[in-house]
Amino acid sequence: MKSIVTSLSAAGLIAAVLAGPALAQQASLKIGVLTDFQSVYSDIGGAGNVEATKMAIEEFGGSMFGKPIELVTADALNKADVAATITRKWYEAENVDMIIDMPTSATALAGMEMSKQFEKIMIVTDAASSDITGKSCSPYTLHWTYDTYANAHTVGSAIVKNGGDTWFFITADYLFGHSIERDTGDVVRAAGGKVLGSARHPLNTPDFSSFLLQAQASKAKIIGMANGGADTINTIKQASEFGIVAGGQNLAGIVMFISDIHSLGLKLAQGLIITEAYYWDLNDRTRAFGKRFFERMKRMPTMNQAATYSATLHYLNAVKAAGTKETKQVLAKMRATPVRDAFTDDGVVREDGRMVHSMFLFEVKKPEESKAPWDYYKVLAEVPGDQAFRPLKDGGCPLIK
Repeated sequence: MKSIVTSLSAAGLIAAVLAGPALAQQASLKIGVLTDFQSVYSDIGGAGNVEATKMAIEEFGGSMFGKPIELVTADALNKADVAATITRKWYEAENVDMIIDMPTSATALAGMEMSKQFEKIMIVTDAASSDITGKSCSPYTLHWTYDTYANAHTVGSAIVKNGGDTWFFITADYLFGHSIERDTGDVVRAAGGKVLGSARHPLNTPDFSSFLLQAQASKAKIIGMANGGADTINTIKQASEFGIVAGGQNLAGIVMFISDIHSLGLKLAQGLIITEAYYWDLNDRTRAFGKRFFERMKRMPTMNQAATYSATLHYLNAVKAAGTKETKQVLAKMRATPVRDAFTDDGVVREDGRMVHSMFLFEVKKPEESKAPWDYYKVLAEVPGDQAFRPLKDGGCPLIK
């Protein structure tokens, strides 16, 4: 486990003295990043999420109530029991005030139980299951970046409208994959299409041949990749080797990231229709953040990394506005304050914990269309948050009466 403590700024010290004894009694603020440093989701979050958190802390000023903001990090190993153990230790024994990231839906749900038990804040920026703000919602958890419902409705609807009305899913065999398959399948069927079947694979498997053969045999027009990270990259690479696209079937990347496109290369990824919440080249603010991140990491940020920066900064501003680290007061400030930053300019935190914001539908450029490194996307549409994310009344969150 790594530990980083930011330096106390002179300005922060002066502010604490002027604020008097009330703020002096506040313990130092501590944030924990629980991520995937070395496995299937390390590219989309991992060290980049830690760096994004540092960037937010530095931008905020490095201190809260006159004391340095502390940052601890750990690898959840993509295991629910490991996530539960670390989050319990952080909340109970190490006085961590807020935990961010959570690389898989299983680790998120395990951590959320600890968050509820200790009544401390958790912000999920990597895990994707729509259950996080649905039937499993928590008064102490916020879901920031994207979810399987939003991605399914943004990508799935566009593909079905363009004639992709028969689907077969290659699905990661745990909650995240099941949620993508369920949510996208619902979209396909609601639009009059058919789901012809699915093949479920273990997380981080190196060999997709048997699953791709089943998809090929289904003769579905669309093979929906209900997986993420390195699993999606390997699915696409091996599908190319099998000649699946050349044979007339198309791949749908339901949850994909710019890091995936970078790993695949435009020759292999060109023409893919994907959805993301952030792209570095959308506007001046996204470009400015992308440039700062690139200077530190030598790569452009994924939407998860931009969201981790956004959520951390929003949290810090809420603590400052509340004048306390007390969970309920901080969450009230986070919900009352619009999210306006390099990640989104139209974010709102709902009662179920969902941070609602625009999603974007992109087409991956052909190699000859790309003018510079990381120039990968053409914008097809901006989908407003109230259309992209599941309506509050339909989520089944027990907090919503």
